[in-house]
Amino acid sequence: MTEQFKDVVVPLDDEGTRLDVWLTEALQDEDADLSRSQVQALIQAGAVTTSRTRVKASDRVFAGEAYHVVLPEPEPMEIVGELMPIDVVFEDEAVVVVNKPRGLVVHPGAGHLKGTLVQGLVGRGTTLSHLGGSFRPGVVHRIDKDTSGLLVLAKTDAAYHALAEQFKAHSVDREYRAIVHGNLEHDAGTIDAPIGRDPQNRQRMAVREAGKPAVTHFRVVERFTDYTYLELRLETGRTHQIRVHMAYIGFPLAGDPVYGPRHTLAISGQALHAATLGFDHPLTGQRLLFTADLPDDMQRVLGELEFLKSADS
Repeated sequence: MTEQFKDVVVPLDDEGTRLDVWLTEALQDEDADLSRSQVQALIQAGAVTTSRTRVKASDRVFAGEAYHVVLPEPEPMEIVGELMPIDVVFEDEAVVVVNKPRGLVVHPGAGHLKGTLVQGLVGRGTTLSHLGGSFRPGVVHRIDKDTSGLLVLAKTDAAYHALAEQFKAHSVDREYRAIVHGNLEHDAGTIDAPIGRDPQNRQRMAVREAGKPAVTHFRVVERFTDYTYLELRLETGRTHQIRVHMAYIGFPLAGDPVYGPRHTLAISGQALHAATLGFDHPLTGQRLLFTADLPDDMQRVLGELEFLKSADS
């Protein structure tokens, strides 16, 4: 079996974390998708080395320490198609653009081996690029399970490479609509704050000096008594970027179970919708622009907020 090698270095903010905990997250950032128990097995097998002569799972890491990890090539996973309703906005021989509903996971992974968007596409006969990994065929970018809206998947390897380059160059148009807690005073603004794993809670992301660059632009669409309706544009695409950035400036998304308050609007998951997606077609170079209406739950909530606003005026 072919072996893969990963070299990872401990950032300053992670100093003092247990090796197995830190390494699990560090390798996930590299798309290894290993569980903590799998990482512990690697450590025990001697597949994790550093300048120290002996490495244990319970070791505390220190800033600047480098680890060399030997990983077996992941066994290929056969994606079994499933029948489910998929809202395909556009499809040709190179790409497929989908309007994903809230609650649907994009691709299989730990805890979600079935019922994902990828399996639904395969079930309807859509062929996806092998690039992206056996768990993520054709997946160039993702949106969270409880975020609705537009995303594009590649059907060929050439399309995958072309789309990946556009995302890397930040030339893809991605606009979102969101409802946040509080009343934003500024009509528009930019949040430029790096994002990385939260050292206090490894299941969350946070604004951190040692994180990766992240830029979000926002514009107020409408203000309500206790909420603000926003249009947001992503310049980068970090995990949970909009959710983290809005919480960071004190206006968390309504319904966000991770970064928002417990008492919020009656909506299942964060009130966030990927409304616009634009990119150059991988084959023709033509600029394509797609839009998706707000899901019913966000429209209902906005209607209720509008009603309360009118009643108060």
